[in-house]
Amino acid sequence: MSGRIGRAPAVEPNVGRAPAVEPHEGGGMSGARAVESATVRGARAVALRAGLERGRVEFRQSVTNAQEVWGALFFPAVALVVMYLLRNSTVPGTRFSLGSQAVPGILGMNVVLNGMMALAMALTMDREDGTLLRARATPNGVVGYLTGKVVSRAGTALAGLLVPLVPAAFLFDGLRLGEASSWVTLAWVTALGLVALLPLGAVLGSLFEGAQSMGVVTLPVMLLMAISGVFYPVTAFPGWLQGVAQAFPLYWLGLGLRSALLPGDLAAAEIGHSWRHLETAGVLGAWALLGFAVAPVVLRRMARRESGSRVAARRARALQRPV
Repeated sequence: MSGRIGRAPAVEPNVGRAPAVEPHEGGGMSGARAVESATVRGARAVALRAGLERGRVEFRQSVTNAQEVWGALFFPAVALVVMYLLRNSTVPGTRFSLGSQAVPGILGMNVVLNGMMALAMALTMDREDGTLLRARATPNGVVGYLTGKVVSRAGTALAGLLVPLVPAAFLFDGLRLGEASSWVTLAWVTALGLVALLPLGAVLGSLFEGAQSMGVVTLPVMLLMAISGVFYPVTAFPGWLQGVAQAFPLYWLGLGLRSALLPGDLAAAEIGHSWRHLETAGVLGAWALLGFAVAPVVLRRMARRESGSRVAARRARALQRPV
């Protein structure tokens, strides 16, 4: 008896404790996945906001940089001068000025050069100097980097439309700049054209490791612009060449811009004697979907291949180039 006095009664281990709850099958994993997914989405949202801010800063820098402004002005200015000299020539089968007919094509050329080609060039240059590698070293850095580039290039392309459009309003007759429907068409065609062309610029920039290699792309792009009705009605070309032009978004961008700015009678000089708005939206939309499907894959593969040794090799090759 005495040995038992002062001892606490034995307590079962589970007494006073909350009963263990067996997790539902897969519940713990699904909760972890939900948290992880929310974290990833939050990180990407932060990267997107940073990219938007970066794009705004780069756009402001580009429009205040004399060299970039000159590059953006040069080709449209030359094209306007050439078209002004041709103002007394007429579109075949009409009395409409050939110079006025080419103004929408000049706008389309500006979108291509300041949008697609400028983005491709920016990517190749940033790969060469290691900017892209530094972006890859930060979480979601490539997402923010690409967002910034797309925003800045889109802004530059849109601002570049005003460069030829403003003087063209005074130099050429017959443009429908006073109609609200013209501006609506101009807006949706330009927006859809940018959405179709910018992913292509990202893909082109991913395929070449140096800015010097972009010359391989520039010539075919210029040839495509030439057969897409930029300077002369596409119906004047052979049928097979018209088919080649219609396979690419450059022709449809130019056609949409012509439908926005030129009189309705000029549709007679187009393929099918129509502005083909539905086809324009469909083809540009298809190219946009294709670009957004292919560009992320190509860009991820490019980013994975980037390394310090590759950047160093590119810098060495750049230093060996003749000045």
